[in-house]
Amino acid sequence: MFTGIVEERGTVLETGAFRLVVGCHTVVSDSEIGASLAVNGVCLTVVARGLEDLSFDLSEETLARSTLGRLGRGDPVNLERPVTLSARLGGHLVQGHVDGVGEVSGIERDDQGGAVLTTRVPERLLRYGVEKGSI
Repeated sequence: MFTGIVEERGTVLETGAFRLVVGCHTVVSDSEIGASLAVNGVCLTVVARGLEDLSFDLSEETLARSTLGRLGRGDPVNLERPVTLSARLGGHLVQGHVDGVGEVSGIERDDQGGAVLTTRVPERLLRYGVEKGSI
């Protein structure tokens, strides 16, 4: 489980047919082989660890249901370690299991300096959306 709050921006060092290597400084400190890590919101398992990089295997299912297959060398990625039972929950509980990819269809600035983001999601997933839930 994750909170959805990004801890670090990593950089894609290598991509292959079914492998992703990400350069990072913070999350690598306690991410051992076998650990879960959210990469751009997708829960992945660490399969190799260097001093400043983590490697992940990508399944066909992950590539089909996420945007990770579109990443290239030098692309930034959002990284988050899983929440622990002793940690504060500053965000939301999210699984990091991806069922599809949405498309941003609009961004409107509001009077308070923020923005309203409108997205389209695949029709088959609409029934799972909750009005005030996290997607």
